Amino acid sequence: MPYAPLLSDAEIADGLATLPEWHREGDTITRTVRCATFMDAIGLVNRVAEAAEAADHHPEIQINWRRVTFALTTHAAGGLSAKDLAMAATIDNLAGPPD
Repeated sequence: MPYAPLLSDAEIADGLATLPEWHREGDTITRTVRCATFMDAIGLVNRVAEAAEAADHHPEIQINWRRVTFALTTHAAGGLSAKDLAMAATIDNLAGPPD
């Protein structure tokens, strides 16, 4: 049995409709968060890292000064799963409203 069942294109589109800051790029969803300061960016990464550990589902994270880009896919399943949408929602909660 796979790690997590893959979502259909319709399920992904429905999920992304509730996550307007996220964009699909093939089998990955991404969001860039602009933080007020570099240290705010590092704090966000730390909060997301703790949540990812608790969920056992880890995003790819790129830090570029005050911008943090998160990318999610379920590697073990070979695409997007409900775990990705759930982690995206968690990241949104931790990041707060967009600029």
